[in-house]
Amino acid sequence: MYVRKKRRMVAEINVVPYIDVMLVLLIIFMVTTPIITQGVKVELPKSKAEPIEQMKDGKTPIVATVDEAGLYYYEKDGVNKGPMNAEQLQAEVMDTLTIEPGTQVILKADGRVDYNAVIHLLNLMKQAGAPAVGLMTEDVESK
Repeated sequence: MYVRKKRRMVAEINVVPYIDVMLVLLIIFMVTTPIITQGVKVELPKSKAEPIEQMKDGKTPIVATVDEAGLYYYEKDGVNKGPMNAEQLQAEVMDTLTIEPGTQVILKADGRVDYNAVIHLLNLMKQAGAPAVGLMTEDVESK
């Protein structure tokens, strides 16, 4: 006569499906993260100017933006802040220049912005301690 032994029940949670789901989510996030970019939509003026050279020390420039509504934005190393008023933007730039002196500052203004707003932004950046200020334009052939 053949006697069967009774098996004990296993009281463990099978985590393999959870690991599979987590790996799929990780891949999805890794693929979509570079696609997601934030920024302020402005229509840059057209120019045939030569592009400026990257700084040799590898510092990314500060981008100060003024949009058509007259609102200011700050961008550095992928960090976007704004909308803000002129004094808040100036304080952000001062803080960054205190930590990283000599960082390049680039102005990005909508083509429909009043010339006075651009000059005001330029003066704010100089008062904040910017060693040099560049103007961002769009290449004529790009559109």
